[in-house]
Parts: sequence; C-alpha cells; structure tokens
Amino acid sequence: MSEDTRSTHADLDGGSPPKWKIVGPGLVVAATGVGAADMVATLVAGSQYGYALLWAVILGVILKIVLVEGAGRYTLATGKTIFEGWKSLGRWTTWYFGPYIIIWGFVYGATAMSSAAMPLAALFPAIDLKIWAVLMGLIGFAMVWFGKYSFFEKVTAVLVGIMFITVVGLAVIAAPNIPQMFTGLIPMIPEGGVVYTLALAGGVGGTITLAAYGYWLREKGWYTPKWMRVMRIDNTMAYVMTGIFVIAMLIVGAEVVRAAGVAISGGDKGLLELADVLRERYGVVVGNGFLLGFWAASFSSIIGVWNGVSLMFADFWGHMRKKPAGHPDTMTGGKYFKFYVLWLTFPPMVLFLLDQPIALILAYGVLGALFMPFMAVTLLGLLNGKRIPKQWANRWHTNGALAVTAILFIILGGQQLYKSLSPLFSG
Repeated sequence: MSEDTRSTHADLDGGSPPKWKIVGPGLVVAATGVGAADMVATLVAGSQYGYALLWAVILGVILKIVLVEGAGRYTLATGKTIFEGWKSLGRWTTWYFGPYIIIWGFVYGATAMSSAAMPLAALFPAIDLKIWAVLMGLIGFAMVWFGKYSFFEKVTAVLVGIMFITVVGLAVIAAPNIPQMFTGLIPMIPEGGVVYTLALAGGVGGTITLAAYGYWLREKGWYTPKWMRVMRIDNTMAYVMTGIFVIAMLIVGAEVVRAAGVAISGGDKGLLELADVLRERYGVVVGNGFLLGFWAASFSSIIGVWNGVSLMFADFWGHMRKKPAGHPDTMTGGKYFKFYVLWLTFPPMVLFLLDQPIALILAYGVLGALFMPFMAVTLLGLLNGKRIPKQWANRWHTNGALAVTAILFIILGGQQLYKSLSPLFSG
C-alpha cells in the first residue's frame, strides 16, 4: 500500500481518535484459530493429567498474543501486508508459501466442512454427514462471496457467543476444583506428557489465519500507526477470551471425562463421544447444547478461513501477476479472492467421495508442520532492522518472546513433520 493510499485511508474516519470495540479483527482471528482439533487436544490433556498443564495453556495464550501482535504491528507500522514482508526476505518465502496455500486450501476445505457437519449429523441423523458437509461449505461460501467484512465480523461474534455460553457454561456446571487449578499454575511436565505440554503451549488457536490478522485490520479500517494501541488491546482481549475458552475445555476434561473413566478419541469424533458422556451425566439438553458449541467453533473456522486466507491468496497472486498494491483484483470481492473462495469450497468436495489421497495428505502434513515456525522466524526478520520504522521495531523482551515462540514451533513442527513422514518409513 503506497504512502498516498495510507494517508487517504487514515482520513476516512475524519481524524477522530481511534477507539477499541469488543468485536474486532482480534476476535475474528482468535475464533477462526480455535477449532475442533484444539478442543479435543485440551479435552484429552485434561482427562489424562487433570489441571497439571494449566500453565501450558496460559503460556500458549501469551505466545499467540506476541505472535499476532507482531503481524499486526508490521502491517500498521509499514502499510505493507505480511506477504509483502515475506517477499522482502527473499524468494524462498514465495517458493514455500505458494505451494502451501494451494495444497492447504484443498485439504483444509474438506476437513473444515466435515468438522462442521459432524455435530449436525449427530443432532439430525436422518441427514447424511456428507450432505451436511456440502451444506456447510455452500453456506460458508455464500456468506463470504456476497457478504462484506462487517457482516462476517458480526456473524463471527454470534458464533463466539454460542461457543462461550455452551463451553464455559459447561465448565461451570462441571464444578472445577479451584485448589487443584491453582496447583496447575506451577510449571511442570507430567510423566509421558511432553507432547501434550508442547501441543497446549503451541496450539491455542494457531493456524495460517494468524497471518491473516493484518488483512482483517485493513478490512476494519485500521491502517496506520495511530491504531497501534487499539490493535494491541484488540489482540490481547481476544486471546484472553480464547484462553478462558480453552481452560473451560480443560476443566471439562478433568472433571467430566476423567470422572466418567472413558477415553476420548483423537480428532473430531472425540467431541461426539464427549456429547454422549454429557447426555448420560447431565441430560439431553446439556449434551445437545455442547454439540451446538462444537458446531459454532467449527463453522467459525470455515467462514474465517474462507475470508481471511482468500485475502492472503489474493495478495500473493496479485504480486505474482505484478499487480500494484491495493489493486481491486487483490482485494475482497476481487477475482483472485473469488478464485480462492471457489477453491476452498468445491474441489475439496471430491475428497468426500474418495479414499484419503496419501500423497496429498503427506504434502499437507509436511507443509503445515513448517508454517508456524516459518511465521515466527520471519517475524523476527521483519520486526528488526530496516524493514520497519525504528520506533516500532522489536525491543529485547519482544525478541526474546518471539525467539521462544520460534523454538517451540520448530520443535512442534519437527514432531509433526516426523508424524507426517512416518507412513513412508513404516511401509
């Protein structure tokens, strides 16, 4: 975005002082990042280790605040998108990001539609899961294709409200053991709990949508450094809410699943199993209410990805086509944006009819394992030196926090990489 464009945008609000509102890009990025996988991981950790890993959840919230604040600060301080920043670090970033966003979109599209369909299929079993999945994809497609950012933001706020009421309400009903929760604030790793500790610290709402934050700031009308303080409040409050949501799932795991003596499966099916446990313990209303919260978490990820990652793709492809920054083709509703919304919705539906394509799943796993380390390391490059005005560059403590975040994601990425590649060595 040019200096002139930024100045024009800065004047759109009439020069009034920036004000923070509860519903903003931070809430959108946090809601989009927390999906069924995060819920299951936290649930299983709570059922196996009680409150012992509560500190890891809180650490994860702090690390995400640091990471997303860095992405937002770069955008506001420079007027450039995160992809423009990555491109300035060298051609290698484009060689990684290009294949990643194409493969990721194809596989994630199918995964997200299936995840949102599962609780609906459990509530209304007369309709097949695949039909629900297609419906979820089509509804998400229509909302993003025809809706403006302001509409999308309001819908996300409603979905967050449903998630919050159902999951936090369930945690209150489960009656947490407060003294044990306080002991969980002391950092320790239970025997056999290294993987879960790392996953909780790194997985509190962590996906490619973290990098979309800068694009949503632009859509909101927050363009220049005058919005820096508002952006930081927005980001922090959103992830505090995320932390409360994830802690609520930990409580449910510790108080409900553990007490029931059942093992919850990995993946989305674990949440369906939890709904069965809740029905037996608290009745149909509570069990079905949780399924509604499960759906809200999954569907918020659909519309968030369909909107935010499509903006990222439009920016990426616009640069590949040498379009100037801010060109209509690269913005919401532009042809590159619309192409990716189509790509996320319709080609992935083919996967509902096929067995899992091993090569595609393998590529998805390998590229996905590298994204969060990629983001953390590149932010260290973008937020230091000449790429950012000196007054907005990292301080020593921010560099330290980003370095810890980078190391954590490199370790997590290595584990995920090993898991993704293990089928090659086991056969």
